[in-house]
Amino acid sequence: MKLSSIRPVAFLISKELVIAALLLLGVSFVIFIILFLSPGDPFGVMLKGQMISGSAKAGVREALSMSSAWYSQYLSWLVNMLHGDFGTSTRTGLPVLSEVIRVGINTLYLTIGSMLVTLFLAVPIAIFSARRGMTVFNWTSTIFTYVVSALPVFWLGYIVIYISIHQFGLFPLAFGSGSQKIDWLNFMLPVFVLGIGNGTISEVVRYLREEMERVFSEDYIRTARAKGASIWKHSFKEGFLIPITEIVASKIPFILGGAVVVEQVFNWPGMGRMAWQAAQDRDYPLIMGITLLAAIIVRLGSLIQRVVHIMVNPRASQE
Repeated sequence: MKLSSIRPVAFLISKELVIAALLLLGVSFVIFIILFLSPGDPFGVMLKGQMISGSAKAGVREALSMSSAWYSQYLSWLVNMLHGDFGTSTRTGLPVLSEVIRVGINTLYLTIGSMLVTLFLAVPIAIFSARRGMTVFNWTSTIFTYVVSALPVFWLGYIVIYISIHQFGLFPLAFGSGSQKIDWLNFMLPVFVLGIGNGTISEVVRYLREEMERVFSEDYIRTARAKGASIWKHSFKEGFLIPITEIVASKIPFILGGAVVVEQVFNWPGMGRMAWQAAQDRDYPLIMGITLLAAIIVRLGSLIQRVVHIMVNPRASQE
C-alpha cells in the first residue's frame, strides 16, 4: 500500500481516537450524574427488608464508597477505570470488566448476525430495484420490507416462539433455561427476529436503491456501459460499499436497542439483559461498564465507516 493512501487513514484514526476519548468521558459523566440523581441506591437494594444497626449501615455505605461527595465518587471511579479497574458488581461481587466482556461477546454475536440477516434480505431487493426500476415485484417487495420494519420486535419474538414451539415442536428448551452456553440452533431464532424486526430493512432498501440509481446515472457508468465493461465493477465502491457502511454505522444504536428487548424475550445472556437486571438492582458499577462498552461499539462502527470512506476517496480526509 502506498504511503499516500496510508497517511489519510492514519490521520483519521488518530483524530477519531481523540474524539472517542472525549466522547467516552462525557458519556461516563452524564450517566454517573443520572445514576446519582435517580431514586434508590445499591445500599437500599442490598439491605431491603433487613434491620441492622446504624454503624453497620455506615460500614456498608463506606464499602460502597457512597459516603463521599458525588464528585469524589466519580473521580475515584475515573482514576480506577484509567488503570483498568472498572469496579466490582454490587450484585455478584465479580469484576465489572470481565462480566461486561463476557456478555458483550454474546451481544456482538446477536447484533452482527441480525445485521447479516437484514443485509441478506435488503441488499438483493435494493440492487434489483435499482437495475430494473419499480416493477410489480419491486413494489411488492418494497412494501413487504416497510411492513416488516413496522412490526414491534417484542411482538414478533413472541409470535416466533409460539409458532416454533406449539406448531412445529422446535426449540423446546431454548427459553428460560438460564444457560450461558450458546447453542447454534437456539442462536438462530433471536438472530432472525432481531434481523427482521430491528426496523432497518426498509431504510437499507431505500437508501441503497437511491444511491445506486444515482451512481448508475453518472456519466462514467454510462461510458462503461457503452463500452461493454462491467457496471458492477465500476459502481461497487461509490454505489454499494460506501452506502452500506454508512447505513450500517448509523443503525448500530438502534440494533443495540432492539437487542435489549430480544435478549429479554429469548432469555439471551447478553449485554442488554444484564443492563436490565443491573438497573433493577441499582448496580451502578455494572451499568457504567455496560454503557461505556455500548458507546465504544457505536463509535467503532462510525470509525470503520469513516476509514472505508477515506480508503475509497482519500481526498475526503481534507474535507
